Amino acid sequence: MELFRQVNIDWLGKKWYFLGFSLIFSVSGVLSMLFWHHLPLDVDFRGGTVVRVKFDQQPDIDRIRSAADRAGLRDARITTYGVAPNHEVLITLAQSQTSEAALDQGRAAIVNALTTNYSAGGAANQGKLDLDNTGRGSLAGWLAEKDPEHLGASDAATQHYTQQANAILDYRDNQHSGLFDSIDSLSGIATPAVVNELKQGANLSGFAVRNVEIVGPQVGAQLRKQALFATLYSLAGMLVYLWFRFELIYGVAAVVAVFHDTLITVGAFSLFNKEISLTVIAAILTLIGYSMNDTIVVFDRIRENLRLTRREPLANVVNRSINQTLSRTVLTSGLTFLTVLSLYIFGGEVLRNFSFALVIGILIGTYSSIAVAAPMLVAYQDWRAKRGKAAVLPAAKRARA
Repeated sequence: MELFRQVNIDWLGKKWYFLGFSLIFSVSGVLSMLFWHHLPLDVDFRGGTVVRVKFDQQPDIDRIRSAADRAGLRDARITTYGVAPNHEVLITLAQSQTSEAALDQGRAAIVNALTTNYSAGGAANQGKLDLDNTGRGSLAGWLAEKDPEHLGASDAATQHYTQQANAILDYRDNQHSGLFDSIDSLSGIATPAVVNELKQGANLSGFAVRNVEIVGPQVGAQLRKQALFATLYSLAGMLVYLWFRFELIYGVAAVVAVFHDTLITVGAFSLFNKEISLTVIAAILTLIGYSMNDTIVVFDRIRENLRLTRREPLANVVNRSINQTLSRTVLTSGLTFLTVLSLYIFGGEVLRNFSFALVIGILIGTYSSIAVAAPMLVAYQDWRAKRGKAAVLPAAKRARA
């Protein structure tokens, strides 16, 4: 299927516009990485504690951030998580510890900050049992200590209150998605004496910690190193492949184009202050392969046309080759772009940064195959001519099987 027939666009005649476009976005990204937002790394690379919190109502991110600031958590990163009806946020704390105590410390810091500065009761609820965040053991122990049914200190009483605690928290987690509407809803789930005791000594904070994860700084540094090496190794491998498959200048042009794509994509993350995680690195590596494949298609057509018209100027051959592959490029890249754009719009917060990298990368990767990689072949030939050397067509020899 061909979208365009007998296209005759002078791509190389627009090379200075392309160069200006690339310089604007590349330099903007570099300046942002150096002076503005720097390189916003996710907890995967920085190390720290990630706490996922669910709220009973739509969370106010600004209020949560203010609550964290008042509690002394000034370096906390707060972002929405998942779809809006879930009312969940991710709170990331930078910590150096990697022990179980650090997990509890991070969790407790978030709960205290939100209880004191965000929940409706605020400081008035200090000292009360937080029924939205309590665990089974804590609730059972609290009930046994209060002994609302006057059972005394016995194994039977401990077992009874443990059963009551399990029933209450099963009801909370299974019927109310981890958050109570009111303590009155426990009527029929727990005994009347237990419900009355909870009304007096417990409170509902309106939020619940759903998950806590920690990444140590040493692990983060190792992941940064591995991500960098993975990118460099992929570029080196493609350079060697194209050197073997075509000519060295082809490999150099393709690697420069892919580096251009990677720089602009990472720069876009810095400009928009979006965190780079392991999934983003996976997206960037995917885009390196995608962009390289697009570039090879153009290069292969250039090589074929060079064999047919050896006396024609290289600039004309490159223009014609790009025009001949334009339908294929638009169809392939266009459909892929629509797919990743849908993923970005409808994929939710979890996939937002991953799909953002794909959206930017596919646009820039398609552009660089036409506007960066192919013109470099002509620039190479012109450079040789200025040095008084014979013009060598980059695809003069046949590809090896």
